[in-house]
Amino acid sequence: MSSADARRLLRQQQHGVLSTLSKKLDGYPFGSVTPFVLDHQARPVILISTLAEHTKNIEADPRVSLLAHHPGADIQASARVTVVGNCARMEDQTAPKARYLRYFPGAADYFSTHDFFFYRIEPTHIRFIGGFGAIHWVEAAHFVAPDNQLASQEDAIIAHMNTDHQHNLMAYCRHFHGVNTSSAQMLGIDTDGFDVRADAQLLRFDFSQPVLDAQDARRALVAMAEACRS
Repeated sequence: MSSADARRLLRQQQHGVLSTLSKKLDGYPFGSVTPFVLDHQARPVILISTLAEHTKNIEADPRVSLLAHHPGADIQASARVTVVGNCARMEDQTAPKARYLRYFPGAADYFSTHDFFFYRIEPTHIRFIGGFGAIHWVEAAHFVAPDNQLASQEDAIIAHMNTDHQHNLMAYCRHFHGVNTSSAQMLGIDTDGFDVRADAQLLRFDFSQPVLDAQDARRALVAMAEACRS
């Protein structure tokens, strides 16, 4: 198991348990369920209300953890990852909005109010359990994604794939996941892979090696398309 395995597992999840230190209850742990997306450095980004208990806790003490796990019949045997770090309101509230809404379009209504803001967790420690006996602490410096240019290129890649290559996206769903779908839309692409909404399903596709820019992404996507035709 490696730091990349822990990062890939976290990328497969869209919801987790956020634990904060309660301001009201004198530091007792307080758990809540929250959706999240990862930024291009694999840092969790959450959209939370200033009225929420966990937000009040974060403002008083930024130390948090986020637990995400792979669902399975035996919860004790399922893979899971816990990101421990410091959480703070993002200075740029515009940057994460488009990416977040592609994954959670229902959140668009939240912006009609004035108390929802994006917060980001800066990892300090990662606990990764890949299965029975596969238990690791992962250094934060090794967990974060390698430097890449995809943050500035993602929107253009997604627009191109969804406009000109939806047939390839549908082929990926059939070939790599055995899912026949009438529509497929790419939601996000990162150094480790990309996500596609196939009808009501969200499917994750991993790259065989890190992708660092649009040219790398093109080569990887073309290779996958060729694999679908072989």
